[in-house]
Amino acid sequence: MDFSPLFISLKVAFIATLFTFLLGLGAARLVVELKHGKGLIDGIFTLPLVLPPTIVGFFLLVVFGKRGFLGEFLNRFGISIVFSWIGAVIASIVVSFPIMYCTCRGAFEQIDMNLIYAARTLGMTERQIFFKITLPNSIHSILAGTVLAFARALGEFGATIMIAGNIPGKTETMAVAVYIAVQSGKRELAYKWVAIICIISFATIIIMNWWANLRGKRR
Repeated sequence: MDFSPLFISLKVAFIATLFTFLLGLGAARLVVELKHGKGLIDGIFTLPLVLPPTIVGFFLLVVFGKRGFLGEFLNRFGISIVFSWIGAVIASIVVSFPIMYCTCRGAFEQIDMNLIYAARTLGMTERQIFFKITLPNSIHSILAGTVLAFARALGEFGATIMIAGNIPGKTETMAVAVYIAVQSGKRELAYKWVAIICIISFATIIIMNWWANLRGKRR
């Protein structure tokens, strides 16, 4: 059994989760602090959550394809996104970003504003307020969003196969391997990959709950 889909999936999921974590936090903070146009920006950020993954993959092809405005620009430097593991990372970032963003935004909006007002009265800057008050009081929700984003990135299929394809040892993730195994009539192989994905996802959630409970006991 070739385990390259496992290693590719983990590499893609970890890198995508890192970017999703940073982008989700930044986007949530931006939207919460907006005075105008919040609904429009929020709709744009959450759109990938309701679109079919194949449609997301199609838009990525339009953007990063050889004739896309970004794809054509990157090709001048010898960088090709389509049919590469980087394409799989981008697809995973796009589909998992709304989960992280929505979780963080919900956590930020639930913080008692009296804490924010008190901090401003004491002379704290907005950056200090964010790192010393907003983040510590939202840590559990942020952790939950990160885990969910990782699980989503790990199991991404539709957008990935559209932009990254199925190249064994290069872009074939576990989700794609399941699809190919079923299409080829290799049910036993499909069962193995499904079991591995379920075990990793379940273990991730168990670790998150254990960590949250541990922090709760320490407090």
